[in-house]
Amino acid sequence: MNPISYNTSPYNAYTNPYYQNYSGFDNPYSSGYYTYEQPENPAKESAKTLGVAALLQLISSGLKLGTEMLSAKLAAGKEFTSADNVVKVAKDMVDKNKLDVTVGFVDDANKAYYTSKYGMRKSFEEVAKGRNAFFTDKAKLAVAPSSKPSLILHELGHAINAKKPVTKLLQNSRRYAGYAPMALLVANDILGQSNDGKKNFIERNAGILGFCAFLPTIIEEGLASFRGIKAAKKTLKNPAGLKILKKNYLVALGTYILAGIGLGVATKQTMILSNKDAR
Repeated sequence: MNPISYNTSPYNAYTNPYYQNYSGFDNPYSSGYYTYEQPENPAKESAKTLGVAALLQLISSGLKLGTEMLSAKLAAGKEFTSADNVVKVAKDMVDKNKLDVTVGFVDDANKAYYTSKYGMRKSFEEVAKGRNAFFTDKAKLAVAPSSKPSLILHELGHAINAKKPVTKLLQNSRRYAGYAPMALLVANDILGQSNDGKKNFIERNAGILGFCAFLPTIIEEGLASFRGIKAAKKTLKNPAGLKILKKNYLVALGTYILAGIGLGVATKQTMILSNKDAR
């Protein structure tokens, strides 16, 4: 599910990086080398800028709280079927899709084994606590908590996506989504203001463009969940708890949507604060 880091490839079920990396007034992508005409009323313009920035910071904090609430709800959600049935569905997904993936369920008793074999100590500790599940194509490994085994179906959905060119492209896009604020700042500087002194397209739509940078990740995450639900429905012949699985995966998808909104807000913050510094 969501990545713990964009320097590695695990997709983590609960943590969203954007409110940590891109929120706040100390945005690393702010820059002072932009030049703009002085506003007619600098004090009023400055107050307006600070007001908008403060509002965006408040929204960012709200997104963080919302993400934490959804993550807690997902962790506390019921399992849709027994662990044995989950293993059965997972085996069918591996066999029918010819996946070269090791499937594991992690807890306190075996986390040391996974850490010694694959590294990523913090990742496996989070899995053992029931707060994480991930797939890594590099290690050909998909793991979920022993206490929350149904998350493995979503991770195997990622494994299937990794075999298909289009969804693999969507999957890899998350590595670059975090650079959206910096890239849009550079593009904004290249375009400059319109001849009439008005904001250009990028400056006007920075928030939307930032969200769009994360949209491929949201789509790929949704597809991974869809594959897991489809496999459970087929293998277990419409299990009674399928609605529970759908609900859990919908809650998980909500964390990605909030992450995308968070990146949009961070991009807008970056643009506003850079413009403020340039004046």
